[in-house]
Amino acid sequence: MDILFAFGLTLFAGLSTGIGSALAFFTKKTNTRFLAISLGFSAGVMIYVSMVDIFVKAQDSLVAELGLKAGSWATVASFFGGMLLVALIDKAIPSGENPHDMYKVEDIEEAKVQSEEKLMRAGMFTALAVGIHNFPEGIATFISALHEPSIAIPIAIAIAIHNIPEGIAISVPIYYATGDRKKAFIYSFLSGLAEPIGALVGYLILMPFINELTFGIVFGAIAGIMIYISLDELLPSAQEYGEHHLSIYGAIAGMAVMAASLLFFI
Repeated sequence: MDILFAFGLTLFAGLSTGIGSALAFFTKKTNTRFLAISLGFSAGVMIYVSMVDIFVKAQDSLVAELGLKAGSWATVASFFGGMLLVALIDKAIPSGENPHDMYKVEDIEEAKVQSEEKLMRAGMFTALAVGIHNFPEGIATFISALHEPSIAIPIAIAIAIHNIPEGIAISVPIYYATGDRKKAFIYSFLSGLAEPIGALVGYLILMPFINELTFGIVFGAIAGIMIYISLDELLPSAQEYGEHHLSIYGAIAGMAVMAASLLFFI
């Protein structure tokens, strides 16, 4: 039952790229204020839960296994190792095809003037890039849900929110390259499947080896991954929508909600 819950939560987070795709086709104008607040909120949730809860739990596990000094060093190493993993993924994605480039619904009109070949290439590369990014996020959500269900739900919601603009970024160019809304939606949908696939791979590969030591290392890496995503994707993306202060207010609100939810589980 716990495994089904964890997998279902990861599936929900990943497939929210489809929500972005639907927004691109059924709305006339981007609600930049809503997206800025939402992305900021996601960043606040991820930053707070990573530093206050996940990092601490990783350290507790590793200190219990390795002792205070070695355990503390291992925690910090796994934390920055998680950041390095996402940074390397970013580096591997071709320049100009990064999913961090935010699209608005209005960009559909501008997209019409570009060549079909260029549009299709942009959409396909973005779908691939989003899929690659979603893979470690899927592992993070799944492992969190198995071990700490109380923090997994807000993490999944935060990841789901940040996947919505990525769904727009995939759908817009593919639709105007092919004229096929169904195809654009399918590619957007498939890129989100990388998240539950990441969960499945994480389960099959990591679960046989999960003990206090590996749990601590994985949780430390998850904290690093989520901090990196927040600083490199969520907050910059929110500000790209031109609503700087709203993104900060959203981040503070996300931290407050996460703090309250953790207090309820004490």
